[in-house]
Amino acid sequence: MKKSLSRLLKENKSLLLFVSLMLVFRSAVADWNDVPTGSMKPTIVEGDRILINKMAYDLRLPFSQYSLVKIADPLRNDIVIFESEAAEKRLVKRVIGVPGDTVSLHKNKLLINNKPANYKLISEHDNFILSEEHITGQSHLIRTQLKPGDSRNYQLESFQPTTIPKGFYLVMGDNRDNSADSRVIGLVPRTEIIGRSTMVAFSLNYDNYLIPRSERFLKSM
Repeated sequence: MKKSLSRLLKENKSLLLFVSLMLVFRSAVADWNDVPTGSMKPTIVEGDRILINKMAYDLRLPFSQYSLVKIADPLRNDIVIFESEAAEKRLVKRVIGVPGDTVSLHKNKLLINNKPANYKLISEHDNFILSEEHITGQSHLIRTQLKPGDSRNYQLESFQPTTIPKGFYLVMGDNRDNSADSRVIGLVPRTEIIGRSTMVAFSLNYDNYLIPRSERFLKSM
């Protein structure tokens, strides 16, 4: 039995080495993440598989959250992936407030360090609005409900000024009225953030038999 196992390992040494290196790569360098919900619409949609740069902020010990070397800190507008202890799952959101910022929201309009974000209407649909949000010299699309929905969503439209302490970040989904983000789970500890995403790897249409959406392959975000 031992000889058979030893021979099997020897004959498949190259394959085992490849699998081991791939697991280390996915754990510490880069990976992809399925997006099952619409909390980041229109930037990310259900069925997207996004690329995760796990070395964007830290060089981590493989198969752990332990940071060996800090490379950089998340910036406003970064799309981050984090293992949320509060939500008990991995989440994808956009960084809105960094340590030292004071952020408030009034009827889905942001105010960061006493400077209001600028908004440009892109399109209006039956039940939602697409707008371009400009903060700190960068812009991205957000989606808001045309009319207030249930009480939970209505409550998400505003929050009082919050000053972000050291080691924490305020994150929000681009689908502002349908996102369980810092307005629900609280501020995100720096230690929970595992990487940054800037591109959709590929996408499958959940509503059409998982047919690939070729127009979203390698789409920048």
